[in-house]
Amino acid sequence: MMISKRGRYALIVMVDLARHNGGEPVNIRTIADRNNLSEKYIEQIMVTLNKFGMVYSVRGKSGGYKLKKQPSEYTVGDILRALEGALEPISGLAYELDKSSGAGEDIEYIMMWKGLYDTINRYVDGITLESLAENDRNFKV
Repeated sequence: MMISKRGRYALIVMVDLARHNGGEPVNIRTIADRNNLSEKYIEQIMVTLNKFGMVYSVRGKSGGYKLKKQPSEYTVGDILRALEGALEPISGLAYELDKSSGAGEDIEYIMMWKGLYDTINRYVDGITLESLAENDRNFKV
């Protein structure tokens, strides 16, 4: 499993919004300039984040984007799953678990992959957007 550039950029965008939360909406150009990212790429990411209810847009001269919730209410896992889908270490893990519910010869391997999947999710769900925005390197996991 690899996190795509889109997933990594979504985290950067969400951290930027968290750091500037509470004030005026932040426009895409400002986010792009502060983080040296492409405006077009951020626009695509914002569509997805908006679709998943993580941000909302404000129209008009002072328009831009804001977080829908407080930074403490988002986890890295929430954000990555919105952009990347399930964070499965192998494709079709849910299907494989269902198929291997009996005593098949592959169950040991499937359970190993499930353990990795659970560990990944537990880790990314233990890091809040707030802790990233505050540069807290001591993630509580």
